[in-house]
Amino acid sequence: MTQTLLPVALANYVGLSAVIFFIGVAGVMLRRNPLVMLMSIELMWNAANLLFLAFARAWMNDAGHIFAFLVITVAAAEAAIGLAIVVAVFRTARNVDVDEVALMKG
Repeated sequence: MTQTLLPVALANYVGLSAVIFFIGVAGVMLRRNPLVMLMSIELMWNAANLLFLAFARAWMNDAGHIFAFLVITVAAAEAAIGLAIVVAVFRTARNVDVDEVALMKG
C-alpha cells in the first residue's frame, strides 16, 4: 500500500514563520540578557529564511534559496561578531544586563 504525500499549504509556512518571528521579537523586547537577545535575533532571521524558502518552493523560483543562503551567511557573521562583543564587554561582569552597557560611556 503506497501513501501519497500531500504538499503542505503555503499558509502553514507563513503561520509557522510568524510564530517563530514573534517569539524572537518577544525575546528581544522582554529579555535583557545579551545572549538571549542574540538567540532571539537568530530566530527572527530563521523565520525570514523559512518564508524565503517556502515562497521559492511555491513559485518554483531559485531566488529564495539564494536569499536564504545570504541571510544564513549574514546571521553567522552577526552571531560571531555579536558574541565576541558580548564576551569583551561583559567579561568581568557578574550580572549581565544590556542596560548596563550605557553606564560604560566615558
